[in-house]
Amino acid sequence: MIPLSEKCTPREEARVAFEVADRLKRLPPYLFSEIDRKKKAALAAGRDVINLGIGDPDTPTPAFVIEALARHARDPATHTYALDEGDPGLRRAVADFMKRRFGVELDAAGELLPLIGTKEGIGHLPLALLDPGDAALVPEPCYPPYRSGTIFAGAEPIYMPLARERGFLPDLEAIRPADAARAKAIYVNYPNNPTGAVAPRAFYESLVAFAEANDLVIVSDAAYTELALEGERPMSLLEVPGARARTIEFHSFSKTFNMTGWRVGWAAGAAGLVAALGRVKSNLDSGVFTAIQRAAAEALGRYDEFVPGLCATYRARRDALCEGLARLGWEVERPRATFYVWAPVPGGGSSIEASSHILEEADIVCTPGVGFGAPGEGFVRFALTVGEERLAEAVERLAKLRW
Repeated sequence: MIPLSEKCTPREEARVAFEVADRLKRLPPYLFSEIDRKKKAALAAGRDVINLGIGDPDTPTPAFVIEALARHARDPATHTYALDEGDPGLRRAVADFMKRRFGVELDAAGELLPLIGTKEGIGHLPLALLDPGDAALVPEPCYPPYRSGTIFAGAEPIYMPLARERGFLPDLEAIRPADAARAKAIYVNYPNNPTGAVAPRAFYESLVAFAEANDLVIVSDAAYTELALEGERPMSLLEVPGARARTIEFHSFSKTFNMTGWRVGWAAGAAGLVAALGRVKSNLDSGVFTAIQRAAAEALGRYDEFVPGLCATYRARRDALCEGLARLGWEVERPRATFYVWAPVPGGGSSIEASSHILEEADIVCTPGVGFGAPGEGFVRFALTVGEERLAEAVERLAKLRW
């Protein structure tokens, strides 16, 4: 590494080459950053881009949540550092919600922990669980922080492919005994990003049995449980007998209440796992702005005023896009949950080439499936984050493409 000189100008300093840590070298490029770069380039060129890339809701946070934030932000008591364990009112609201929604009774003081969004909690958890040389069982395709958090902890991701013919559920019986013995944790995410799959109770029961047999911690990403598009109510893994003793589950306000920019979520489950994550966080952050936590608590209390309508919006959008793609000959399945459509590339082929073709020729941003892991090859992901008219226009543009 070249040492800086006191005589360096700012411009000269910008040219100094720094050696980054090996953990960064082990990471693939962060998928959504690459997508955003390409989208910005297209917009800068004056093109009318339909953005179906990153899963960021296009409709606003409910007015009652914004009003609650404004009210609580005027209270000087919220202007200090937040408590490491989170605002007591939010923890009570989460406990009430978990009981009401899933029938799971949790100790608000010891089995719940507010987070600066679930991404933060998922990313920090491996620092509490994994040592260098350890391993974690990670599904592919997957939300990238499962693998990056594991790598940052110096551990090795061992991948479990999610195949369409298995309903995008991992084949637990196909995991090699040696890999199961090495691993300390197993990640699952249902409803699933990017595939939209929903896990049945039978799978969760087999997962708990597998984790018990191999002494694994289960890391359950449940960020999309509330975006149900078929009237069903996706379950929490914590509902399954035996799960609670070895599970930490992550829930989010981001998609449920259109609060992606607010950065607030929670972890729930085994007290020891929640406490371990809390110890990491107490050394790395100072908690969520208390006014946001209190507004989030009010959001949970008024869930029924907002979430059913949001699900209806995404259901209509899903139907508009899936029906349009089907007319074009795309072999696409309607997701039962989430706001993503996981679509096979017509005729097969590279997902990166397909997404580039769609952007360059149709001015539509979508996500190449391989960016979520090798088993995502041959798929692209569309996010339902524009209105039905724009989705209809997207279908019209796709109809003009040659494959």
